[in-house]
Amino acid sequence: MEQLALGLVWYAVLLFSLTLHEAAHAWAAQRGGDPTAYLGGQVSLDPRPHLRREPFGTVLVPLLSFSLSGSMIGWASTPYDPRWAYSHPRRAGWMSLAGPAANLGLVAVAGAAMRAGIAAGVLEPGLPGFTGVVIGAGPALEDAVAQFLSILFGLNLLLCVFNLIPVPPLDGAGAIAVLLPADWARRLQLLMAQPLVAVAGVLLAWLVIPWLFGPVFAVALALVLPELF
Repeated sequence: MEQLALGLVWYAVLLFSLTLHEAAHAWAAQRGGDPTAYLGGQVSLDPRPHLRREPFGTVLVPLLSFSLSGSMIGWASTPYDPRWAYSHPRRAGWMSLAGPAANLGLVAVAGAAMRAGIAAGVLEPGLPGFTGVVIGAGPALEDAVAQFLSILFGLNLLLCVFNLIPVPPLDGAGAIAVLLPADWARRLQLLMAQPLVAVAGVLLAWLVIPWLFGPVFAVALALVLPELF
């Protein structure tokens, strides 16, 4: 029963985090002149359009990963018009940055909420891990809130860091267009569109993230909860 409750918390956090990430992409694209995702209903915190578009990454993979490891990972996606991106590579670059920025915003919200909870005496510093960064100082409800905030903090930091790795097809590669001349950015888009390049990029990112995320997570925890160190 306890494992089921933990799984529900994990899934609630993951689905909300993925929805906000993709909604931020869709909103940035709409602001930049591409209404594709807006017309698909994805400029919204309603998870249903994202579930319909990517049921494998938003349902099956999270459940499978939790059953195998006790934690969850998954993905969603936002449609956009590649002709728009090719015509406006810098706007497309800002669209790429919007998703990780949304995750970073959730990290900040979770961190502020944990600090406020500690100051109010309802939360206490826990251990440097995904599910117990803070713990409840009293009733079970406080434990549930602590677990929710801990996962919200760690998972969104992971999503932000992973997506900012500058390899195709991740957001970090698309965001490079913000810094490049338009012609170079278009060449990068063409490179990112190659299936083999995308597969190689994902494999490289999975190899890099274990040693990249650890130090980032430690720094983030030290900034928000120095009591843990």
